[in-house]
Amino acid sequence: MKTRFSLIPSVCAWVLCALLTAANFVFTGCTFAPAPPQPPASTAAVTGTAKTIPPREKNPSLRRSTYTPRVYPVDERGFSPVDAALAKAYACEELVTNDDEGSLNPYVLKVISAYPQDGSYQYHCSWTPREYDIYNGVTQDLWYRGMVVAKAYPDGSRCSYCCGFTFEVFVRAMKLRNIQAGLEADDFNGMTFNDLFNALQLWYIEGTGDSEKRAIVGYGLGRAVTNFEDARPGDFLSHSSTPSGGHSVIFMGWLRDENNKIVGFRYFSSNLSSNSIGFGQAHFSDSTKNGHGVLRHYVNIGHVGAIRDYRPFNRAEIPHRNAYAPTQPERIIYLPAPAKG
Repeated sequence: MKTRFSLIPSVCAWVLCALLTAANFVFTGCTFAPAPPQPPASTAAVTGTAKTIPPREKNPSLRRSTYTPRVYPVDERGFSPVDAALAKAYACEELVTNDDEGSLNPYVLKVISAYPQDGSYQYHCSWTPREYDIYNGVTQDLWYRGMVVAKAYPDGSRCSYCCGFTFEVFVRAMKLRNIQAGLEADDFNGMTFNDLFNALQLWYIEGTGDSEKRAIVGYGLGRAVTNFEDARPGDFLSHSSTPSGGHSVIFMGWLRDENNKIVGFRYFSSNLSSNSIGFGQAHFSDSTKNGHGVLRHYVNIGHVGAIRDYRPFNRAEIPHRNAYAPTQPERIIYLPAPAKG
């Protein structure tokens, strides 16, 4: 079938990033069950250059055969590559142009433009062992109101998985918009740290009916997109597929056939297919020859609207997830090398 893109050209092929329960084909995000009990956070001091710590003795969940702590982020200011690319925007020296609505979408697109697509930001999601005690799928620690709401992999490799990456983009974009609007960066419609951590678990689909859309709508930040024609680049989308699978992505545009029928979509995410962050595309199962692809009726799209359109939310009406606890990550503190006597 001949296809064309309604918004922007294709870049790379779509593939699944997470497993689904076969019973109901509902996308389970980046988790299946509550994580194992988490150890208390600890702090290690490293003087001068980094030293090697035996991995299995310190943390049985580490995925590498050796664990060498290193300075992270990497440039002389302590910025990651993404921080460096967005520095002028956060300093209000480079302003993002608002759309007519004042939605989050232009800020989302600005944030994703900062991520390297050269394979240096790899995909990683481990089921054996599960790693939620040390890692929440984000490329670097995400702070909100003085605490880490999502933990990066402790080796500084900047790996990620799909729902962690889209949540990271959401948090970065929300802070960037607040800063450029002259507001407190860490104020998402009055959400507390625990509110945002619960929103993370809804975002990661820890329970029945959860999705990015549920987190966005539940906390009064925006609306559900139910008409595909209303979706816009920068919206947050998750889907289920057949064979059992799914993905959490940032929507970039629809794929259409010669009759202008929507047959799929283009997206940006952390992708298992390319083992990196970048663009991808997906087709609906009813538009493929073998019947494999996205289930058209299992697509959830959330749109974060204008700050002025935020709505009050009632915590009693929002599911409270307890898939894992918001423990703070272990810390490696880098101290100056001792002066030579």
